[in-house]
Amino acid sequence: MAAIDTRQRTLISPTVLARPRGRLIYWTVLVLVLALFTAAFVGPLYWMVTGALKDTQEVIQTPPTAIPRSAEPGNYTEAWDVMNLARLLGNTLFYAGGALAFQLVFDVAAAYSLSKLRPVFGKVILGAMLATLMIPAAVLIVPQYLTVIDVPIVERNLLNSPWAIWLPSVTNAFSIFLLKRFFDSIPQELLDAASIDGASPLRALWSVILPISRPILGVVSIFAVVGVWKDFLWPLLTVPDPDKQTLNTGIYSLANGVPMNILIAALTIASVPTLLIFLAFQRNIMNGLTAGSLKG
Repeated sequence: MAAIDTRQRTLISPTVLARPRGRLIYWTVLVLVLALFTAAFVGPLYWMVTGALKDTQEVIQTPPTAIPRSAEPGNYTEAWDVMNLARLLGNTLFYAGGALAFQLVFDVAAAYSLSKLRPVFGKVILGAMLATLMIPAAVLIVPQYLTVIDVPIVERNLLNSPWAIWLPSVTNAFSIFLLKRFFDSIPQELLDAASIDGASPLRALWSVILPISRPILGVVSIFAVVGVWKDFLWPLLTVPDPDKQTLNTGIYSLANGVPMNILIAALTIASVPTLLIFLAFQRNIMNGLTAGSLKG
């Protein structure tokens, strides 16, 4: 019998796992915990998808049915037409694309400046930005709204304008922190070599920093798109025009008078893009978040 290495400290000792009773208890607890967490996350999605396949009476009955008695996939088509989801999806993509473009330009510039250009009071500025992450987003709603309806200096009302969505999303302290941490891991020797070759700081950013920063740029891009996609309260306040509303606020505005199963079908369709983004790029998200953790 092979010797058991007891020097490694784990939650369950190798000695216990070597016994049949210990392995049985270990795997039983592990399977139960995994099943519980899976049910907690997948359960609501299952009820949403199956609820959209039920008829009006079945979806509101008590107790609810776990499996639809007669599936009606036509509810999704009806929801697409009745809720005008094509227009709402187009509006949301427009807002998300603008927010993404502004974040990539300004947040990358801010992170590059704080990481490599080392401005005066750079640490103070970074600390102040990170301190804003401690403030609940709901606390900032009122001052942001007052700013949007009467922008200082230019004195413009940005309601029903895409700028009301784009401008508050530009200075994202979390994105700047992620970018700065990644830029910190890039060896200074690369920038010194570019400077010797005559490259300006802007040229070094474009030709040296950005090409090797694709993992973290992908993470910031995903966060920017998902942030706009899932936001509800701010678009509801700043874009009241039905023709310009986002997917979430448009469905909310049109919910009155719509059958429950059609509303659930619309919510299911609205959830699909973000789920696909996560499933397609989950490895990129994890690689990007850990890419700057070690000095390279």
